[in-house]
Amino acid sequence: MPLKFELCPGRTIGGNNPCFIIAEIGQNHQGDIEIAKKMIKMAKDCGADCAKFQKSELEFKFNKKALERPYTSKHSWGKTYGEHKRHLEFSHEQYRELQRYAKEVGIFFTASGMDEMAVEFLHELDVPFFKVGSGDTNNFPYLKKTAQKGRPMVVSSGMQSMETMRRVYATVKEHNQNFCILQCTSAYPLEPEDVNLRIITEYQKEFPDIPIGYSGHESGVSVTVGAVALGAKVVERHVTLDKTWKGSDHAASLEPEELAELVRSIRIVERALGTGVKRMLPCEVPCHDKLGKSVVAKTDIPKGTELTLDMLTVKVAEPKGVAPEDIFQLVGKKVTTDIKEDESVTEDVVDNYGKKAKA
Repeated sequence: MPLKFELCPGRTIGGNNPCFIIAEIGQNHQGDIEIAKKMIKMAKDCGADCAKFQKSELEFKFNKKALERPYTSKHSWGKTYGEHKRHLEFSHEQYRELQRYAKEVGIFFTASGMDEMAVEFLHELDVPFFKVGSGDTNNFPYLKKTAQKGRPMVVSSGMQSMETMRRVYATVKEHNQNFCILQCTSAYPLEPEDVNLRIITEYQKEFPDIPIGYSGHESGVSVTVGAVALGAKVVERHVTLDKTWKGSDHAASLEPEELAELVRSIRIVERALGTGVKRMLPCEVPCHDKLGKSVVAKTDIPKGTELTLDMLTVKVAEPKGVAPEDIFQLVGKKVTTDIKEDESVTEDVVDNYGKKAKA
């Protein structure tokens, strides 16, 4: 059984617990804290478990040349990449304000720490868990320091190999038992043929003592629902209020009605997964009573006759007789009364037959 642990206060993931659904707001808030609040409320209203952002301390995430390079994309919020990123970055106090708002709304709040100093701030902020974005998954000094803080971790795996993920697992596991790994492909938007959902089952084999999840960037909700059917215990999807807004993530994000449909569909699939025990269910009894077949006499069978297979057939019959799967157990047994052609062969007319005989 996969490991279960408390990802957020009072919310356990893994095992038979409901899938934990993360609404990744990221930087789709356009640098506007009021839009960010609307998105937190939207995530809550749609049924997500957590609203997540991306926190960077820009001078620790990028070197000077990266921040100074010209940025002329249609998605740009500034002349340089640094100006663009600063426009989208909330201050520490704004993060505290968003955290307070999420608490008021009643949804868990966290962020990806996009560099070590951002992780320090999030630790100070007392977020329930750390999210490691794919860009830092192979950043082993960062992973070690983050794991050592002792908070639960959710680790994406875009752009990585299985060998790297084995190292990631070993690195985190040495310092922190409470983490999960998400299958992820880092393309925006993501084409279905590049999703590779089968990695979920491979991760389950490679890392059987941690929950496995899925972080998706594809269009629509079907693939993510499929991930849950394969056993994903955490799913993450980018969300937006409007896919046409400026920003490269919006096209790969879910609008409110899509997020609500994703949550509904996941909860339906979870109900449909069942127990894994195959048996006739109470809901099937009416169908069985109406259409379930029984053993009937293919010909007249006089009292005392020893049954052979060619005397018997299977039909929908009244009254119910011996079940078809038990027909071979009747061969060689004698009947205790006359049975006319096309009559049901019931347990009480067969000598030495019944529960004790079958046992």
